[in-house]
Formats: sequence, structure tokens, C-alpha cells
Amino acid sequence: MDTGAQHNLPLLRAWAGRVGAPLTERQITQFLDFREELLAWNARRANLTAITDPQEVEARLFLESLSCAAALPVAAGQRLIDVGSGGGFPGLPLAIAFETLDVTLLEATGRKVRFLEHAVSQLSLTNVSVIHGRAEDLAHEAAHRERYDIAAARALAPLPVLAELCLPFVRTGGVLIAPRGADAASEAAGAARALAALGGSARGIIAPPDPAMPIAAGHCLVVMRKDAPTPPAYPRRAGVPARRPL
Repeated sequence: MDTGAQHNLPLLRAWAGRVGAPLTERQITQFLDFREELLAWNARRANLTAITDPQEVEARLFLESLSCAAALPVAAGQRLIDVGSGGGFPGLPLAIAFETLDVTLLEATGRKVRFLEHAVSQLSLTNVSVIHGRAEDLAHEAAHRERYDIAAARALAPLPVLAELCLPFVRTGGVLIAPRGADAASEAAGAARALAALGGSARGIIAPPDPAMPIAAGHCLVVMRKDAPTPPAYPRRAGVPARRPL
């Protein structure tokens, strides 16, 4: 691991506490190791992320993931499922920063699952589980349906589709967190019908705490609440939510 000053995650050191996820030196070391493994696997054609510049990984993947802290419930021992986790975002950064958060990473692509399992082992994370599967199937299993306090998904799908894939995992009273871009307000308005059908509602958009924060322009969080149980028909079978959004 290269621990030179220029590689010592200065953006996380400066900003993680500002977004509600202060980090210890041990956690900074875990993030350094995570970045090293992510870029090494990506170079071997694992296709984990299109972001390959180390500083961009720090800002766009780590810091943007930690920004979800602004919408996390404050109680310890919460359960979070990261749907379509890919290279582990936002779930793995949140698991590193919040050791009492019970995190499940759900991913359908085998090579990404293998990376996630490797990363969890390499980082010695005892609060993370990795599941190889599709949301359309897992959300109908009793062990997972409406069993999570929080669901999160980054760049998974348009909001109506994302809501159908994620809200069935969330217990009544829980939240769904969706990092989005500059069109978040119009996306949230366009998802109102889908949310109502799924037992949810939009509860607001959370902007970064400081416009100088070194993340993507327009980055924010759309926060949705689970108000009532999701009807058993949802999510529909694989491929249908994307082809026929609610």
C-alpha cells in the first residue's frame, strides 16, 4: 500500500466528518486498501467502475457514498441493503465508516460478487454480507422482504424502476436513499406514481453541506420513506420493471 502524502486520502480526511461520517486512522487505512484492490481488480478487466483516477475514486465513489450518512437513521444496529452494489457503492464505504451498521451487498454479476467477497475479506469487515442474486427474486424471499431499515442504490436505474427494485426490501417506516444528479427534483416528481403503488413516498432531497465539496456537480440524495407494506405483486419478474416502469 502506498502511504505517501499525495495518496493519503486528503479529501476524505477533510470532508468525511462534514457529511456525518468522521473516520479514524484505521478506517482511512481501510479506504486506502479498498481503493488499491478496486483499481487492481478493475485493471484485470473486472469492469467494476469507469472511474479509474485515484483521486476521482476518493471523491466520486468514496465521498459521494459517505454523503448518504445525511439520510441514515441515527439508531445503532440498523440493517442496510445496497441493491445492485457493483464495486461496492455506496454500501462498502458506509460499512467501513459505520461499524454498527449491518450491510448487505446485493449484486447479480458474478465477477463483481467475487470482488465484493474479496474486498470484505481483505478489509476484515464483520458487518457485511454479500449475496449473488437479483432484486426481483430476493425481494420475494421472506428472509429479505421488508427486513431492512434502509435500502440504497447508486446509478441502478431511473427512480420509478429503482423504487420497484428496492422498496420491497424496506420495512414500514424505513427509508430508501438514492444518490442522484442535477435532475433529482424532476426525477422525484416523476416517480410519485410508482412510489404510491409500492407503499412509499418522496420525503425530500438532501444537498451537500457545502457547494465547495469536491464531488459531481448537482450530486444530492433523494430520500423516500416506506409508508405501508408493498403489495405482493412487486417487484415484478426480472426485466419487467425496466421495460414497463410503474
